[in-house]
Amino acid sequence: MISVRDGQNHILVQVERPVPPELVAITEALGRVLVDDVRAPFDVPPTDNSAVDGYAFASSDVSAAAARPLRVVADLPAGSVFEGALEAGRTIRIMTGAPMPAGADTVCPQELAVRSGDDVTVSGDLAKGTNVRTRGEDVRAGSVVVEAGSVLRPQEIGVLASLGQRQVVVSRRPRVALLSTGDEVAEPGRPRAAGQIYDSNRFTLRGLVSQCGAEPIDLGIVADVRDVLRARLLEAAGVADVVITSGGVSVGVYDLVKDVLGEIGGIDFWQVAMQPGRPLAVGRIGGAHFFGLPGNPVASMLTFMLFVRPALYKLAGRRRIFPETWQARAAEPMRKKAGRCEFKRGILAFRDGVWEVRTTGPQGSGILSSMVAGNCLIVLDEERGDVAAGERVLVEPF
Repeated sequence: MISVRDGQNHILVQVERPVPPELVAITEALGRVLVDDVRAPFDVPPTDNSAVDGYAFASSDVSAAAARPLRVVADLPAGSVFEGALEAGRTIRIMTGAPMPAGADTVCPQELAVRSGDDVTVSGDLAKGTNVRTRGEDVRAGSVVVEAGSVLRPQEIGVLASLGQRQVVVSRRPRVALLSTGDEVAEPGRPRAAGQIYDSNRFTLRGLVSQCGAEPIDLGIVADVRDVLRARLLEAAGVADVVITSGGVSVGVYDLVKDVLGEIGGIDFWQVAMQPGRPLAVGRIGGAHFFGLPGNPVASMLTFMLFVRPALYKLAGRRRIFPETWQARAAEPMRKKAGRCEFKRGILAFRDGVWEVRTTGPQGSGILSSMVAGNCLIVLDEERGDVAAGERVLVEPF
């Protein structure tokens, strides 16, 4: 039986190269992974400009001791340029974003200026450079503004647009084929026979795949028939980078996935020292990575988060593979058996100046509602035994 960390490392070693790149419009790039560093071709802003509506002038023309009026010689809206240089004793009325005229280095906000005809008296206690956005203060030409492997958020897309880019090279979305196995699961919306349950795993996994920035390919439910399962798995491997099944990886007579995988592909490891989620088949079918997840809903979600998500992130070329974790105070005692890593569903809250966590209640691997009630995983490593209230535990927010 393999440890969680060794299993994760083994999987990531098998992901040797990311999926191919593609060129997309920046309007379609949200959530995609950038392939190459983006460098600024010019300074942003490209010139000094006004940060407020007001009056631009030379700071040497005024003093706090003896304010004097300045002659207004022009109005300068945003998008226009003042030709020539501003002479001593002169000012221009300037709008936010308009380039600073030569000879001016400070802007007095309109509400602090006193206008009388063509003259204006500005505040004399404004330091040189006040209310001026300097050239390149946002981005310097040649600097890396978005690093390769970054997931593009609205702010990165905005920066790309500010550099004049309409397209960007990103990783293609990894394609993930999903199958649920077993005669005991029924399709939601259809009649359910006695002894059957509605399939939830495929829909949960579909959401998790999309949340990872990958493309789910839903291949439905496959019956517990060896030849049918073999054909469907080969079909899935032909259209996807990753194949995921749920159920059929334990030791029951009808748990066929592991056996069929051994016939048409290869098994890297099976069973992980963890609770829930011990039965897990990891391997390959042709060129596709394969993950046979447990049938219990919580175990299925958990093994996806621990093993499939890092693989999808690496396939997509992400810089960051694993989520952040931090310490919290246990609000209640927790039972824990040494020798396996346990993941409890928790509710994390900030109380009395510290982060505190408690479990969601019963922790059975079939209690999917515990994932709904929780907002984090409580991660208890293999060596740890029971946890007393007040002890520190590791938490991983959903």
